[in-house]
Amino acid sequence: VQLQASGGGLVQAGGSLRLSCAYSGRMYSAYALGWFRQATGKEREFVASISSSGVTDYADSVKDRFVISIENGKNTVYLQMNSLKPEDTAVYYCAANNPFRRRRDFRHWGQGTQVTVSS
Repeated sequence: VQLQASGGGLVQAGGSLRLSCAYSGRMYSAYALGWFRQATGKEREFVASISSSGVTDYADSVKDRFVISIENGKNTVYLQMNSLKPEDTAVYYCAANNPFRRRRDFRHWGQGTQVTVSS
């Protein structure tokens, strides 16, 4: 599976951004698509995921602020980010768990897109 992320940029604290990730290739009947992020000097961390059956999973740090969704007809997964905080600044990566193995076990990665939140 190939993944292409886009939509990053610079936004003020409290603002919103929507990231997009176009995916292509063979998708198994059970899979998940997700977003991770990596801030400078920190390890990559899980942000959100959505399964082929529509089940969503969020990191506690973004719950109630970020929404992940999938548009199957366009083979695109979105991450709507609201109420952004400076600590959300990171490179965001989309990823695939395809076929689905276990929760948060992502093995296919796209390139990152930079999100910078100014205070």
